[in-house]
Amino acid sequence: MMEALLWILLPGCVALASGLLAWFVMQSRMDVALADQRTELAEMRGVIDAEKAAIQASMQATLHATEESVKRKALEAFLSELKVEQRHYTRENRLLLQNRRSLVLQERMYFRNIPLSDWIEHEVQLDEGVDIERLVQDMTIFDKAVVNIADIPRRKALA
Repeated sequence: MMEALLWILLPGCVALASGLLAWFVMQSRMDVALADQRTELAEMRGVIDAEKAAIQASMQATLHATEESVKRKALEAFLSELKVEQRHYTRENRLLLQNRRSLVLQERMYFRNIPLSDWIEHEVQLDEGVDIERLVQDMTIFDKAVVNIADIPRRKALA
Protein backbone atom coordinates (compact mmCIF):
# COMPACT_ATOMS: atom_id res chain seq x y z
CA MET A 1 0.00 0.00 0.00
CA MET A 2 2.81 2.29 0.73
CA GLU A 3 4.19 1.64 -2.63
CA ALA A 4 0.90 2.52 -4.29
CA LEU A 5 0.64 5.69 -2.25
CA LEU A 6 4.16 6.60 -3.28
CA TRP A 7 3.28 6.12 -6.95
CA ILE A 8 0.27 8.39 -6.52
CA LEU A 9 2.00 11.16 -4.52
CA LEU A 10 5.30 11.19 -6.43
CA PRO A 11 3.86 12.53 -9.70
CA GLY A 12 1.93 15.18 -7.71
CA CYS A 13 5.14 16.29 -5.96
CA VAL A 14 7.01 16.37 -9.26
CA ALA A 15 4.21 18.44 -10.81
CA LEU A 16 4.27 20.82 -7.84
CA ALA A 17 8.09 21.14 -8.01
CA SER A 18 7.92 21.76 -11.80
CA GLY A 19 5.26 24.40 -11.26
CA LEU A 20 7.38 26.16 -8.63
CA LEU A 21 10.44 26.01 -10.89
CA ALA A 22 8.46 27.45 -13.82
CA TRP A 23 7.10 30.19 -11.54
CA PHE A 24 10.64 31.16 -10.37
CA VAL A 25 11.95 31.19 -13.95
CA MET A 26 9.06 33.38 -15.14
CA GLN A 27 9.46 35.68 -12.13
CA SER A 28 13.15 36.20 -12.94
CA ARG A 29 12.31 36.89 -16.60
CA MET A 30 9.75 39.49 -15.51
CA ASP A 31 12.33 41.10 -13.19
CA VAL A 32 14.83 41.33 -16.07
CA ALA A 33 12.20 42.82 -18.41
CA LEU A 34 11.17 45.32 -15.71
CA ALA A 35 14.82 46.30 -15.12
CA ASP A 36 15.28 46.84 -18.88
CA GLN A 37 12.19 49.05 -19.02
CA ARG A 38 13.34 51.06 -16.00
CA THR A 39 16.75 51.59 -17.64
CA GLU A 40 15.08 52.73 -20.85
CA LEU A 41 12.77 55.03 -18.89
CA ALA A 42 15.72 56.54 -16.99
CA GLU A 43 17.57 57.21 -20.28
CA MET A 44 14.47 58.89 -21.75
CA ARG A 45 14.05 61.03 -18.63
CA GLY A 46 17.69 62.09 -18.90
CA VAL A 47 17.21 63.08 -22.55
CA ILE A 48 14.01 64.98 -21.72
CA ASP A 49 15.68 66.79 -18.79
CA ALA A 50 18.64 67.77 -20.99
CA GLU A 51 16.31 69.09 -23.71
CA LYS A 52 14.26 70.92 -21.08
CA ALA A 53 17.39 72.60 -19.70
CA ALA A 54 18.50 73.59 -23.21
CA ILE A 55 15.08 75.06 -23.99
CA GLN A 56 15.06 76.98 -20.70
CA ALA A 57 18.51 78.41 -21.43
CA SER A 58 17.42 79.37 -24.93
CA MET A 59 14.25 80.99 -23.62
CA GLN A 60 16.23 82.91 -20.98
CA ALA A 61 18.58 84.24 -23.65
CA THR A 62 15.66 85.17 -25.90
CA LEU A 63 13.85 86.85 -23.01
CA HIS A 64 16.97 88.81 -22.06
CA ALA A 65 17.50 89.92 -25.66
CA THR A 66 13.84 90.95 -25.94
CA GLU A 67 14.03 92.94 -22.71
CA GLU A 68 17.16 94.72 -23.95
CA SER A 69 15.48 95.50 -27.26
CA VAL A 70 12.40 96.89 -25.53
CA LYS A 71 14.50 99.01 -23.16
CA ARG A 72 16.54 100.35 -26.08
CA LYS A 73 13.40 101.23 -28.05
CA ALA A 74 11.86 102.92 -25.01
CA LEU A 75 15.02 104.97 -24.46
CA GLU A 76 15.14 105.91 -28.14
CA ALA A 77 11.48 106.96 -28.00
CA PHE A 78 12.16 109.03 -24.89
CA LEU A 79 15.22 110.70 -26.35
CA SER A 80 13.44 111.42 -29.61
CA GLU A 81 10.84 113.38 -27.61
CA LEU A 82 13.51 115.70 -26.16
CA LYS A 83 13.58 119.08 -27.88
CA VAL A 84 15.62 122.25 -27.43
CA GLU A 85 13.91 125.61 -27.56
CA GLN A 86 16.21 128.44 -28.50
CA ARG A 87 15.80 132.21 -28.57
CA HIS A 88 18.28 135.01 -29.00
CA TYR A 89 18.47 138.78 -28.99
CA THR A 90 21.10 141.48 -29.06
CA ARG A 91 21.85 143.62 -26.09
CA GLU A 92 23.47 147.07 -26.27
CA ASN A 93 25.46 148.38 -23.34
CA ARG A 94 26.27 152.07 -23.47
CA LEU A 95 29.16 153.05 -21.30
CA LEU A 96 30.16 156.68 -21.64
CA LEU A 97 31.51 156.86 -25.19
CA GLN A 98 31.52 153.13 -25.91
CA ASN A 99 28.67 151.23 -27.44
CA ARG A 100 29.04 147.47 -26.86
CA ARG A 101 26.81 144.97 -28.57
CA SER A 102 26.45 141.41 -27.39
CA LEU A 103 24.43 138.46 -28.53
CA VAL A 104 22.39 136.74 -25.82
CA LEU A 105 21.47 133.15 -26.59
CA GLN A 106 18.91 131.43 -24.37
CA GLU A 107 18.07 127.75 -24.55
CA ARG A 108 16.05 125.25 -22.58
CA MET A 109 15.23 121.58 -22.97
CA TYR A 110 11.73 120.20 -23.34
CA PHE A 111 10.23 116.75 -23.08
CA ARG A 112 7.14 117.00 -25.25
CA ASN A 113 5.71 120.24 -23.84
CA ILE A 114 7.24 119.96 -20.36
CA PRO A 115 10.31 122.13 -19.72
CA LEU A 116 13.16 120.12 -18.21
CA SER A 117 15.46 123.04 -17.56
CA ASP A 118 15.27 126.73 -16.92
CA TRP A 119 16.48 129.16 -19.53
CA ILE A 120 20.24 128.88 -19.84
CA GLU A 121 21.79 132.10 -21.01
CA HIS A 122 25.02 132.54 -22.92
CA GLU A 123 26.33 135.95 -23.87
CA VAL A 124 28.94 136.72 -26.56
CA GLN A 125 30.41 140.10 -27.45
CA LEU A 126 29.75 141.05 -31.08
CA ASP A 127 32.23 142.66 -33.41
CA GLU A 128 31.10 144.92 -36.23
CA GLY A 129 29.85 143.16 -39.37
CA VAL A 130 29.33 139.73 -37.77
CA ASP A 131 26.55 137.57 -39.20
CA ILE A 132 24.27 137.05 -36.19
CA GLU A 133 22.24 134.18 -37.67
CA ARG A 134 25.35 132.18 -38.49
CA LEU A 135 26.76 132.86 -35.04
CA VAL A 136 23.51 131.64 -33.46
CA GLN A 137 23.61 128.43 -35.50
CA ASP A 138 27.20 127.74 -34.46
CA MET A 139 26.56 128.52 -30.80
CA THR A 140 24.46 126.19 -28.72
CA ILE A 141 24.57 125.18 -25.11
CA PHE A 142 22.97 121.78 -25.72
CA ASP A 143 24.63 119.56 -28.28
CA LYS A 144 21.83 118.82 -30.74
CA ALA A 145 23.45 115.58 -31.91
CA VAL A 146 23.13 114.27 -28.39
CA VAL A 147 19.61 115.54 -27.84
CA ASN A 148 18.08 113.66 -30.75
CA ILE A 149 19.08 109.99 -30.72
CA ALA A 150 17.89 109.52 -34.30
CA ASP A 151 20.78 111.70 -35.49
CA ILE A 152 23.46 109.57 -33.79
CA PRO A 153 25.27 107.37 -36.35
CA ARG A 154 24.89 103.66 -35.60
CA ARG A 155 28.01 101.67 -34.77
CA LYS A 156 28.52 98.66 -36.98
CA ALA A 157 28.93 95.35 -35.22
CA LEU A 158 32.41 93.91 -35.19
CA ALA A 159 32.73 90.89 -37.41
